[in-house]
Amino acid sequence: MDTHDTTGTLEEALERLHASGPERLGRLTNHAPMVVEALAAHGRSGAVHRWLDLYRHKLEDFPAASAPVTDGDWREALGDPRRAADWIAHFTRALTEQPWRDVLAVWWPRLLPGMYGGSTHPVIRVGHAVRALEAGENAPRLAELAHGLGYWAARHRPVSGIASLPAAPDAARSLDAVPPIDAPRGRFTDRLTAVRRLPLWAGDVTDPDTARARLTELVRAATHRYATHGHGEETMLVHAATAPNAVLRALASLPRELWAPSLHAAWTASAAVTAMYAPAEPVAVVPAPDRTAEEVLEAALAHGDEHVIKLTDTALDVGDERALAAALRAVELSEPLVPN
Repeated sequence: MDTHDTTGTLEEALERLHASGPERLGRLTNHAPMVVEALAAHGRSGAVHRWLDLYRHKLEDFPAASAPVTDGDWREALGDPRRAADWIAHFTRALTEQPWRDVLAVWWPRLLPGMYGGSTHPVIRVGHAVRALEAGENAPRLAELAHGLGYWAARHRPVSGIASLPAAPDAARSLDAVPPIDAPRGRFTDRLTAVRRLPLWAGDVTDPDTARARLTELVRAATHRYATHGHGEETMLVHAATAPNAVLRALASLPRELWAPSLHAAWTASAAVTAMYAPAEPVAVVPAPDRTAEEVLEAALAHGDEHVIKLTDTALDVGDERALAAALRAVELSEPLVPN
């Protein structure tokens, strides 16, 4: 269903958005670059600026720079959200000097252990940027990759101290085996700290092709699971599917030796989100929708919520009826985007 956008609308939207910062209110992610890329990728360029007009009250000005990030001190700047502008400038320079795949290959293993920061939004933004660049390289799309990587570096947050539990052979049953955190409360960072045990699914995978197959399986399982478990937290549980899908989208642009580590990090992210927002009980199996993929996308666009559109984007990648049902479940559960 992906349609290469040749209208220039995506470029116009990205240039418009690059005057804005990656967050607002110091903690809430700017989802607009991801949504406009998803709309353009699925042939809805005509809706991009209309959607942006609805979303613009959620945008803040680009943050002030502090000091340049250098090859000698980047480790000290890693994970400092106050340095977001510095990191974006660093990657803007790097992408001017080197091919974007080379920059990605260097920084992906450095950033991957911290993909859990920013509620996983930074890696999701990078995944959208990579898909756009694979469809066609130009200056606004390169700038978007710089913004995505810079946001990831600024919000870099590793996890540690998680005990490994036995996993089922497949991703779906392993997600079922994820134990909920004790006394869930607070924001994403608070809940992430409370994750102490996760099944170690696919932990022995080292072969790149097997890693890609398992990652595809994980994206499908997490998307399907939203249909019956999304009511645990209709917004945050979207990331159990969209974060690993962002990693999957990046694989083909990365060296093959990075595919297995990418699988392992994506599993931890998906399983952690599952633990953090697990509902008490699932709902009954959601029936297959009586709508086509095009109609489901139209329903998501009419609803307008950024997470609904992004989950629908992932559901269209999965492409089966259960995935489409998950997208419609997000429409049902979520508050629509309305003008401010």
